[in-house]
Amino acid sequence: MAKSPSRAKAKSSAAGKSSAPPVANRERPDQPGRYRATKDELLAFYREMLLIRRFEEKAGQLYGLGLIGGFCHLYIGQEAVAIGLQSALDGDRDSVITGYRDHGHMLAYGIDPKLIMAELTGRQAGISKGKGGSMHMFSVEHKFYGGHGIVGAQVSLGTGLGFAHKYRDDGGVCMAYFGDGASNQGQVYESFNMAELWKLPMIFVIENNQYAMGTSVNRSSAEDQLYKRGESFRIPGLQVDGMDVLAVRGAAEEALKWVRAGKGPILLELKTYRYRGHSMSDPAKYRSRDEVQAVRDKSDPIEAIKKLLAEEGISEDAMKDTDKEIRKIVADAADYAESSPEPDGSELYTDVLVESY
Repeated sequence: MAKSPSRAKAKSSAAGKSSAPPVANRERPDQPGRYRATKDELLAFYREMLLIRRFEEKAGQLYGLGLIGGFCHLYIGQEAVAIGLQSALDGDRDSVITGYRDHGHMLAYGIDPKLIMAELTGRQAGISKGKGGSMHMFSVEHKFYGGHGIVGAQVSLGTGLGFAHKYRDDGGVCMAYFGDGASNQGQVYESFNMAELWKLPMIFVIENNQYAMGTSVNRSSAEDQLYKRGESFRIPGLQVDGMDVLAVRGAAEEALKWVRAGKGPILLELKTYRYRGHSMSDPAKYRSRDEVQAVRDKSDPIEAIKKLLAEEGISEDAMKDTDKEIRKIVADAADYAESSPEPDGSELYTDVLVESY
């Protein structure tokens, strides 16, 4: 039997009243531009990215020599992400949390390379007294809350940090990093929901280095445009060239403006690339050497900043001198770590419980 026009019209009207407003009607952040850095800032970006690169290369060598135990995840290739984002943060009030690929983030926060290398090698002088190792570094003093080995766990912990910032009304923002693999974890979406409901000061950062543990994003994610992952929670997302430190810094400025205005969380997808395997035990046979070399030749973040410095009149010799200086800093950090004592056995019982009164 045919439906009457009146009933069909009524049904259509009811459906229209119950439908949610389209995404296009929601307020969104502005599309970020590349950060306009001064000559001194360009030099600082170059120096800081180079420190991460040389530090990680040395860490790989020490791992091969057996001086670093357990897992070790290197940040080589992704330097522009941590430097571009964290250079925009307020170190006195903002907090950072990440996963187990954490050395670069600590260096980007200005933490002494000696303390980080000592931690990698399990020494008492390490930033976590040698008990955290590569994957679980921590520094309350620097508002750096890990270093976490469980995939995606840092997102829910970071949301707790965001809640603390709002509860204390301290003006701080939490930046929570996670990878393209972790973006498929359920706890990530529970965190998105709570963060948007409570308008928490959160910048969720997906470091999309293309391969998770070894499977490409395209094979593991039905929606591979990861910046869209927050849309169903009304969290706006921006996709950024994570190999361009100025593009990253520009996105950081826009994200901080959004969050500090009390508009709630924002999601940044940084399209980046790691040159090494997932960890030091990963031979990375799921991609070709030609692919890795092509990215190095076309998009390396350090080579890109060197070109900008050359345009600013910085000579090749001056940049080589900086590289030489950075190599000395890293070598000294390795020597410091190797000569530092291991933790005393009594350290097994410290930092386990906190007494409260």
